[in-house]
Amino acid sequence: MLPCSVEKVKKTIGEISIMKAYERLLNYVKIDTPSDPASETVPSSKCQFDLANLLVEELKALGVENAEIDEKCYVYASLPATEGYENCKRLGFIAHMDTAPDFNGCGVNPEVISNYDGKDVILGESGRVLKVKDFPHLADMEGRTLITTDGTSLLGADDKAGIAEIVSAIVYLQQHPEIKHGKIRVGFNPDEEIGMGA
Repeated sequence: MLPCSVEKVKKTIGEISIMKAYERLLNYVKIDTPSDPASETVPSSKCQFDLANLLVEELKALGVENAEIDEKCYVYASLPATEGYENCKRLGFIAHMDTAPDFNGCGVNPEVISNYDGKDVILGESGRVLKVKDFPHLADMEGRTLITTDGTSLLGADDKAGIAEIVSAIVYLQQHPEIKHGKIRVGFNPDEEIGMGA
């Protein structure tokens, strides 16, 4: 397994607060987090702590002071209810940090394809191609931005895209206090891909 490198994705507080969800995704997928079905530990791979620790740092930098990680690599955080909404139903958001062990999940090199032309997508120099004939829905994406890998690894969007969306939602709620809500809880877990962490 390649060494995990969190340093390459650390940002300043100002950068963290204005990032778009896809920018968060691009950072998170660069952190190696494959789960290990042969392991008997929780988490099954220690590198999942790299993403978990980064998420706690980010959440705290965003003002979510109660963000924490436990010894099993579960990340917890919450936003308090808007004043006067403490008795409203609570809402929970969860996503998993690990990537599937079925294919290489290390050394991810995401590629951004702006204004996609609706044709086959060549994945870097790997020789792999996403063919429209095999994935007909690709044609419907013409003109949009796609994020893929270079074909040498998984992307890890399952479920780092979910994490990016949740963190972005927290930022949005903090920046828009006019949106009233009950208490919001957040949980990021390890080892979902091997049926152990959820």
